[in-house]
Amino acid sequence: MKTSRAVATAAPLLALVLLLTLVLLLGGCTQPPSTRPPAGPPSDGTPGALSAQDAAKLRSLRKVDDHPLWQLRFEGTYDRLREVSPPPVPPDAGFGCSLFLAAGDRTDPRFARNFDWRHGPALLLFTDPPDGYASVSVVDTTYLGLTSAADFTTARGRRGLLQAPLLPFDGMNSKGLAVGFASVDRAEGPKARTKVGSTRIQRIALDKAATVTEALKLFETYEIDFTDSPPLHYFLADATGDSAVVELVGGKILVAERGRRPWNGAVNFTFADTPAARRLDDPRYGAAAKSLNEARGALSTDQSVGLLRTVAQSHTQWSVVYGMKSGRVTLVTGQRWGTRHEFTLPME
Repeated sequence: MKTSRAVATAAPLLALVLLLTLVLLLGGCTQPPSTRPPAGPPSDGTPGALSAQDAAKLRSLRKVDDHPLWQLRFEGTYDRLREVSPPPVPPDAGFGCSLFLAAGDRTDPRFARNFDWRHGPALLLFTDPPDGYASVSVVDTTYLGLTSAADFTTARGRRGLLQAPLLPFDGMNSKGLAVGFASVDRAEGPKARTKVGSTRIQRIALDKAATVTEALKLFETYEIDFTDSPPLHYFLADATGDSAVVELVGGKILVAERGRRPWNGAVNFTFADTPAARRLDDPRYGAAAKSLNEARGALSTDQSVGLLRTVAQSHTQWSVVYGMKSGRVTLVTGQRWGTRHEFTLPME
């Protein structure tokens, strides 16, 4: 009987303890938002987290300015032939671009470029693949699906950044080879070769070529696919002062203008069917040629930026000067000429 009475007395106490415990647990689940633990990284609802390896590749990502310009030092490998499906190019996209080489001072040649296009974020990307040369390049991240600063914080956006090495819009490698493109009316190169995208060929050149001559051999190896881009021609230059305008005309790859003077350049007309006398009629090419001729091709960084400003258009998104022996990179975004970002690529 004593045992039965003890059990009967303990039952209400046990029920009370259980009730209090339940109240505390429910209270913990409904604490005010201001006292909740910090939330995890922003998510766009895309399933699957980044692997530790991929997260490590993105660890150096930082915002440089509010264009926005971002910087990333991409550590690790990438498949330079992997397919990337960029969004379709609008018919009124208005591609422009001005590029020039100033090699009059052979001790300090420079490759300069304006990228003229509709507004979008830019990424300054450093890569150092184990099977290629280190390089620095600028990427228009709208082609990776990142169209605003907010996209850089989402899971989907960060996965897109893992493909950034495959889409250099211009760049320079540690041997001093520099590349960039400009749109033209048409481009049709050789068929029945290994097919690569119109931007991917520049990644292959940056990774594998030390000189213009080596880059030209690579261009002859691949079929360049313009399905997802406007037709382009390419401007190549190296630390020796050699340069070439590469065009795809009538199923052939043509070296339309090889550097035989201390400067060279390209804008948005095809050299192959534009006589030399008519090239100067183009306002941007004519202005660049005049300045470069007067300087005998020897421009400082300040003078190179000044010339890019002279030939800029209303939709110039970034302006960059690559020091092909110094490794110095000077970058201006959104035509804010008073604000220059400086970077350095270690040269071999």
